[in-house]
Amino acid sequence: MLKGLGGLGDMAKMMKAAQEMQGKMADLQEQLASVTVTGESGAGLVRATATAKGELTALEIDPSIFNPTEKEVVEDLILAAIKDAQAKAGEKSRDEMRRLTESMGLPADMKLPF
Repeated sequence: MLKGLGGLGDMAKMMKAAQEMQGKMADLQEQLASVTVTGESGAGLVRATATAKGELTALEIDPSIFNPTEKEVVEDLILAAIKDAQAKAGEKSRDEMRRLTESMGLPADMKLPF
């Protein structure tokens, strides 16, 4: 199709591949918004649910931990559950990104700009 134009054929191929990758990345971002992970602390007394993009969507607290004299413990458990959910969200996001890059023949650890 673009014979005789030197490297322009390769450039067009690269541009098409980049556009395809950008579309797949947009699809992946949408998917990550609908995938949820749950972090917990205190052996499940506090559970935090977040999307794979890291947005906190729910917080469950077992009422047995509500003791006014242990306010700091409850706060720590809540923070720990949220951090656990965020860590799992990040891990899920990285796994999905790795899967996408590998499916496109790119190195698994390649950092994509979009």
